[in-house]
Amino acid sequence: MAKKDTVVYPAIFEPDTKVDAINVTFPDVPEAITYGRNEEEAAYYANDALGLALVSRGNLPKASSVKDVKLSKDQYVVLIAVDLEEAKRKIRKPTIRKNTTIPADLNEEAQKAGINFSEVLTDALRERLHE
Repeated sequence: MAKKDTVVYPAIFEPDTKVDAINVTFPDVPEAITYGRNEEEAAYYANDALGLALVSRGNLPKASSVKDVKLSKDQYVVLIAVDLEEAKRKIRKPTIRKNTTIPADLNEEAQKAGINFSEVLTDALRERLHE
């Protein structure tokens, strides 16, 4: 059972082989657009994009039924759930700059892989603090 402040909307996932990514749009919330390098990342960013759009717009559009979503070739539907209270907290939180030290070889590998250091550190801290 979903929490009281949780909403669920269908997202259209569309693989883009030119850039090896999955584009994500929402038929009911057209301003929520994102992508990811794989399904897991696309779903993660879809949650953030949808939450930001819904909180920013102030009203909640009616979510389409999955069976009513029109798809073209290679597209598929994924349901994305958003906790609106959590989305509001994310928007209100200011960020601060932290200086950190890591081994040079690890830094080179991470940069080559296009890793966002702030995102990784934030995710690791959230995981560690919420165990």
